[in-house]
Amino acid sequence: MDHFALKSDSLFQSLINGKLHRNFMGYTASKTRLMIGLGMSAIGDSWYAFAQNEKAVPEYEARANRGELPVFRGHLLTDEDRVIRQHILNIMCHFETTWDKQDSQFPELVQCLLKLEEMEADGLVELSEQKLVVPEVARPFVRNICMAFDLRLIRNSPDSRIFSMTI
Repeated sequence: MDHFALKSDSLFQSLINGKLHRNFMGYTASKTRLMIGLGMSAIGDSWYAFAQNEKAVPEYEARANRGELPVFRGHLLTDEDRVIRQHILNIMCHFETTWDKQDSQFPELVQCLLKLEEMEADGLVELSEQKLVVPEVARPFVRNICMAFDLRLIRNSPDSRIFSMTI
């Protein structure tokens, strides 16, 4: 985990017990795939989609007064998005992830593995045929490691060096 937590803290205990979870708000000891966003600018997450409420009071109130949900934008996650999301969640919370035949339906994951091979050469990850492990010494770089799974980043700049973008 790239956050400080006392050994007595529930986050640390969740990490040790393999129950740590993360959502777009940060780390949590409570595992949930559903977050309901209430209020202006709030973001909801159903695991399959994100939805953001109106940001400005007049628009938010107008929708609410018409009996509408005050959502002004959202994103439906693809199967690929959800697979990538799970890998990132596994790495961020447990410092490892595994892949199987399900992952092979997404050919662009091969690009992710190429980025990971670069990181393996630097000692940031340990790779086997179906598993990635982040050694303890590399845990401060967990966000950099997760960026190797960001297909949108790879598609936009396939030859960029991941490490330099987060320092």
